This record gives sequence, structure tokens and C-alpha cells, in this order.
Amino acid sequence: MPLIKPRTRGKQLVKHRTRLDCENNETLYAYAQFLGESTEYVLNQVIDTVLARDKEFVKWRESHQGSYVPRSKDRPGQKNIRPRRPQTGVVSSGESVTAVDR
Repeated sequence: MPLIKPRTRGKQLVKHRTRLDCENNETLYAYAQFLGESTEYVLNQVIDTVLARDKEFVKWRESHQGSYVPRSKDRPGQKNIRPRRPQTGVVSSGESVTAVDR
């Protein structure tokens, strides 16, 4: 019997990029196939299931209910992306073109 039950209701999802160990990535996709669900669903259920068992964390979270999601500019490893600035150049044919500088 699977530890993670197939989806019964929808939830609001946010995008999160991360890197996994190769073995965990393979296991994630295999388990998703086993359940007939998406890898996103499996990851969300693993977090729900495993962290719910951590009684110390559950108790801590009850008294620390604020958001711990860093704002995009505060995330470690997040590059500050400059706003796009149009540049005008001339192609060898003499045409004027506008390109976006990143």
C-alpha cells in the first residue's frame, strides 16, 4: 500500500526550482509513475507526510506561523536581473534594428 495517496483535491501551487541527487530524482519519477501522479504532487505529499511526523517541528511551527519564504531579492544564489533595455543597432545591410539587452 503506497504511503502517498492519489490526489483527491486541488491546491494552489507555486513554482520552486531545486536540484536533487540523481538517485532521488530517479526515485521521485519512479514513485510518481507508480502512483500515476505528477512529480510535483509526490514532492508536495512527501513534505506533508514526512514533516507532519516531526513532532518538534509541528510544535515549533504552531508558534512560528509567519512566512519563511524569502523574497526574490533575498534568496541565496538569486542573481539580480537587470531590467531589459532596448538597444538600437545597424545591420550590415544598413537596416536599423532594436535588440533587447539582458
